[in-house]
Amino acid sequence: MSGNLFIVSAPSGAGKTSLVNALLVSNRQIDLSVSYTTRAPRPGEIEGREYHFVSRETFMAMTKHGDFLESAEVYGNLYGTSQSWIAAETSGGRDILLEIDWQGADQVRRKFPDCISIFILPPSLQTLEERLTARGQDSAGVIALRLRASREDIAHVAEFDYVIVNDRLDGALQQLNSIVVAAGLRRERQLTRLKTLINQLQN
Repeated sequence: MSGNLFIVSAPSGAGKTSLVNALLVSNRQIDLSVSYTTRAPRPGEIEGREYHFVSRETFMAMTKHGDFLESAEVYGNLYGTSQSWIAAETSGGRDILLEIDWQGADQVRRKFPDCISIFILPPSLQTLEERLTARGQDSAGVIALRLRASREDIAHVAEFDYVIVNDRLDGALQQLNSIVVAAGLRRERQLTRLKTLINQLQN
């Protein structure tokens, strides 16, 4: 029985990472795919936990070798998802979550049409700006750039299967986990998992 592949996308500052981290703590059946990136680590980030940090040269070599399920350039930095790791984990029955932008989501859908995609919205543009500013990681110019880019991100919301407004973390987490749990109860997975029980009940 193969696992489900989930995509979670959002504009920068919507609280996607905090929401995903909370899901990983509350639901042990799902694992996060750790992407490769050419950007420098932020304070507190650890190699292999948040990202695999590589040089642009290494990233381009991996791209040439067909190592990535999807890849994209965001704010001048390259990001990519390991295709072999995703295939191995899902074929082993694990649910995998990809935290990627809409460009990456579009690439994944082409190769995994059964993937489940979720878009996270902020409750307002003002809240989005406040969250970006509260990070204390970017200059005013970078924040303005991210706010402009968020409009482009949000323009793709209709391409996703589910939409969650991250107003309160606990409420958004409950909704996100409900999607994950419901996907595990779909007919195809349950008929495989419960084959013995169903046969017993029919005889």
